[in-house]
Amino acid sequence: MNSNQSSKKTHAAAAWSLLLALGVLPAFAQPAAPAPKDDKEPAKNEDVVNLGTFTVTTGYRSPKSVDQIPGAVKLITPDEIAHTNLLTEDATAVLSRTIPGYAEATQAMNNTGETLRGRVALRLFDGISQTTPLREGSRNATFTDMGIVDRIEVINGPSAVEGIGAAGGIINYISKSATKEGSETTLTTRYSSQGYDDSENWKVGLNYARKEGATDLYFATAFADRGMAYDAHGRRMGMSQSGSINDTEERNLFIKVGRNFGVNNAQRVSLTVSRFMVEGKGNYVQDLGDRSKGITDSSKRGVPFGAKTEFNRFNQVALGYTNNNLLGGVLTLNAYKASQAMRFVAEKGGADKQDPLIAPLGELTDQSEINSQKKGVRSSWSGQNLFKIDGSELQVGYDYLDETAQQLLALTGRIWVPPMNYTSNAPFAQASYTQGPVTVSGGVRHEDGRLQVDDYTTTYFRNRVFVTGGTLKYKATLPNAGVIVRLPQGWSVFGSYSKGFTLPNVGIPLRNVNTPGQSVAGILDLQAVIVDNKEGGISWHGKRASFGASYYRSYSALGVSLTVDPVTKDFIMQRRPVRVTGFEFTGDYKITPDLKFTALYSHTKGMTVATEGGPLVVEQGVSTVSPDKVGTSLSWNVNPKANLTLSSTTLLDREINVGLSSYEKTTGYTLVNLTATYRTKWGDFSVGVENLLDKYYILTWAQIDQFQNYFAGRGRVVSLTHSIKF
Repeated sequence: MNSNQSSKKTHAAAAWSLLLALGVLPAFAQPAAPAPKDDKEPAKNEDVVNLGTFTVTTGYRSPKSVDQIPGAVKLITPDEIAHTNLLTEDATAVLSRTIPGYAEATQAMNNTGETLRGRVALRLFDGISQTTPLREGSRNATFTDMGIVDRIEVINGPSAVEGIGAAGGIINYISKSATKEGSETTLTTRYSSQGYDDSENWKVGLNYARKEGATDLYFATAFADRGMAYDAHGRRMGMSQSGSINDTEERNLFIKVGRNFGVNNAQRVSLTVSRFMVEGKGNYVQDLGDRSKGITDSSKRGVPFGAKTEFNRFNQVALGYTNNNLLGGVLTLNAYKASQAMRFVAEKGGADKQDPLIAPLGELTDQSEINSQKKGVRSSWSGQNLFKIDGSELQVGYDYLDETAQQLLALTGRIWVPPMNYTSNAPFAQASYTQGPVTVSGGVRHEDGRLQVDDYTTTYFRNRVFVTGGTLKYKATLPNAGVIVRLPQGWSVFGSYSKGFTLPNVGIPLRNVNTPGQSVAGILDLQAVIVDNKEGGISWHGKRASFGASYYRSYSALGVSLTVDPVTKDFIMQRRPVRVTGFEFTGDYKITPDLKFTALYSHTKGMTVATEGGPLVVEQGVSTVSPDKVGTSLSWNVNPKANLTLSSTTLLDREINVGLSSYEKTTGYTLVNLTATYRTKWGDFSVGVENLLDKYYILTWAQIDQFQNYFAGRGRVVSLTHSIKF
């Protein structure tokens, strides 16, 4: 198929999706319908869409109704997660398909370019950060088995309420809990294939929940074995240099135990343990293609260089205490300890990893590994109707974080990025007041952080420069404010302002120092990224339909832009002003009580400067800002036992100016997916078909020349899933 034919088909598919979306423009809505309380019974077909029934805890530490939050908040329901799990084990696929401003999923272990509204998001697991802003390696999105995730709460846009790292927003994965009296065991098995001998994937997961009075336990374990993935032309996908999910094994162990006690069981203690590992099996190596000839990277059987495979390892332990009746409010305390390790693919002859004292130039094989250890405390107290003021709510708290991260060259034991220790003390206060149809809220968080780095010496590639260590202080007062007005006949409008705070991937400027006489205190690129975000939106909720639309503008005077080094093809970080603007639509329409259509659309534009002090005339490319996206889905409850869902995701063509005389052109595509489930007394039987039409496409992030990243996406994948409860 030539490029013109492909482009025409892409435009036709995009137009079809847009027409469907525009056809129900009065029906756009923000959240999907809630999942049924009993998984064995189908969801009831309610006529009225009531956003007030949805609550989130992210950013508020206590349940908060969505219709009282002035911002674009999305709750990804258990049903939406389950539908995606029938198609793929990719941890971020559900985000790409349900969150308008979330970029294309990479189909790899790394999540390079998977931004939220053009900026890096803070990823949490039960409120605990999985992000490593000290050395952001774009590998922190694969940290647990999706089979234990109950829901995902997404706060769109820069925010400081949950700590550092949320320049683009907050994505909080909430684990499942035992909620019903008695015991329940769920056994899930999944098999998928593309019809090739080495393309088989299988998974077994066991979840056990028990609740007996005031005591509850949730235990889950899972094992997955993945083969290779093929594109629609029957060619193996390449082994991503940043880490592939193909040819891997995954193991997960999760335990949550809790007990309520005290008068009216108002107090609770809980312990959560999570251990996750995904690791390459080492059966394949890169078979590089030729971008100039349109030959994509592939894979061939072989032993990886260095004999050490890539992995992601995330472990954490959390101890929680809650008192629902302390001084008329709710006290929540959480102490945690977490460790993260991410090993990347070994590379032979990589210029930035060479050292003539170890091996002749061009002969040395090495691979990098990022390690991070965190410990901290999250605390809050919230109370309502304080001082006898009906509709008032106040929350105060304090967070403490201690994180140490470094990057090693694992095979030779060299330090690439020296140990970096960041400590943060952050008190905060948040208040809201509701009077009739109006809710006004505001708050402030004060970040008091210290970054400490000892003396170190850079690698041979950076001239073995000695760098004097030191301590940098980061202090910032970060306010937020908003108002939401609920108008008659289901309409509402909101406006909000917030500041986000993060560190600028500290490890990159530290390892890139190549001039003698430098000190940590003198590296300007280590200054914090502070983002101002303004947003406004409107929504409408009717009996059979609803929609939401929002426009946002975020600006950072000293932002972060990633460009590609023309020699090493590695990322270079530039500290320049960045402005991101965009708008989003989401919605749904109940065609019949059993047939529901949903749609989403997003447009994001990031601008920076070409030269220091110049105007904002350069657009940010696909490594930061995703092209426009259209998503649709049609769900049909055929009968009380069967349902079908047909969905599509379209990325549009884009050509933008990314330099004084440089243009970035990406070609869009449309992928269609199908899932079907039938409930029986022997369990639920499901079929999932990813890329139903077997579309051949180049992943958007792979269309831009970086280091060994020229990949076609997965072709058609058929999955069979069986889940039974007993």
